[in-house]
Amino acid sequence: MSFIETFSEKGQMIAGKLQENRYVSTISEGLMVTLPIMIIGAFSTLLSSMQIEAYQNLILPIKHILALPAIFTTNALALYSVVSIAYKLAKTFNKDGLVPAFLGLFSFLVLTPVSQFKSGELTVSALTFDWLGARGLFAAMIVGILSTRLYVFFVDKNWTVKMPDGVPPTISRTFVSLVPAVLVSAIFTVVSAIFSMTSFGSFHSFIYTILQVPLQGLGGSIWSLVAALLLMQFLWVFGIHGAIVVMAVIRPIMTALDLENLAAYQAGEAMPNLVTGSFWGIYANFAPMLGLVIVLLFFTKSQQFKMLGKLGAPGALFGIHEPLIFGLPIVMNPLLAIPYIISPVVCLLIGYILTVIGILPIPIGMQVPFGAPIVLSGVLQGSWVLGLAQVLLIPVSALIYYPFVKILDKRNLEAEMTQKVADKQS
Repeated sequence: MSFIETFSEKGQMIAGKLQENRYVSTISEGLMVTLPIMIIGAFSTLLSSMQIEAYQNLILPIKHILALPAIFTTNALALYSVVSIAYKLAKTFNKDGLVPAFLGLFSFLVLTPVSQFKSGELTVSALTFDWLGARGLFAAMIVGILSTRLYVFFVDKNWTVKMPDGVPPTISRTFVSLVPAVLVSAIFTVVSAIFSMTSFGSFHSFIYTILQVPLQGLGGSIWSLVAALLLMQFLWVFGIHGAIVVMAVIRPIMTALDLENLAAYQAGEAMPNLVTGSFWGIYANFAPMLGLVIVLLFFTKSQQFKMLGKLGAPGALFGIHEPLIFGLPIVMNPLLAIPYIISPVVCLLIGYILTVIGILPIPIGMQVPFGAPIVLSGVLQGSWVLGLAQVLLIPVSALIYYPFVKILDKRNLEAEMTQKVADKQS
């Protein structure tokens, strides 16, 4: 077996194991389940916070209404995430997901600090949104996993109340969950008390300081993003689903960065993160493959390439690349692998440089649904300029692909002419 075949086989195995890992896939799937909530919040933020003076004057009487969905979606995403992650994990253990989902929510809330302040003669306790949004997202992931895993452990150990025969199934299932639920809630109550006595003050503050901030700092650098993109493209060349491998690791980090930007945009503040998942999506997801389509359609002579260009164009407009990756193919094609790996990185770096020098705005962190087409996906990030930038990067990618495609086009054309001669002679 050759090195390439061995690498491809091993890579497929690693990708499969990542996809099959219940904890990695649970976090990824749990966050994906919250996408409708994130989209609702993102549109609410966009509609209420668009920085156009005439528009702001127009919506002034109803601005607080337009902003209301964002308060209870984007600003409370950690709550939705802990529920969905706990539910998804319980299902992988063939357990009813509803009780673990509620337990995950309780465990998260009992760890969340409650603020107290004086209002006249009254002392008011308030659960603020400080840890319910982006800042509490990593804590939500950890709590969702741990609370559910503990619940499953106690149930599997049969630490349950068994009801006699004849008791209705609904009541019986409730009592089966009772002891594990009490034990899990007791554990997280004790954990909350322990962290309240530390210098961090709470579990959320500990996770944010020790884990989330360093990971976001690492994931939010342009070179980390370039490395992740290079790895993803490299894996695709060997027929390995690069997105599964890479996104399983970076999706939580990028989601938190996007949410911080969205919250800042809603508050009318400067967005803190330049490099986010939205940034990746704008510059690396559309122009590279559309550049290839342009070369195939207008600068090749072989019928095979022209047909593949027509077949691949509709998908490329919506960020779907598989028809070209496997149709040309790019997989196991050393010549096309070079521009395939390079072009998205070039687009990403151009976008980064133009953003740093102030020509392009920072994406607002809108959670754009998969399949949103080029231009629209840019406009939804807060500015028509981003949609225009996506279009202007297409010829850049076409120039990168052009010399490599032309070499293959010449070979294809010669093969097609030879075949035509052979067909006539026969």
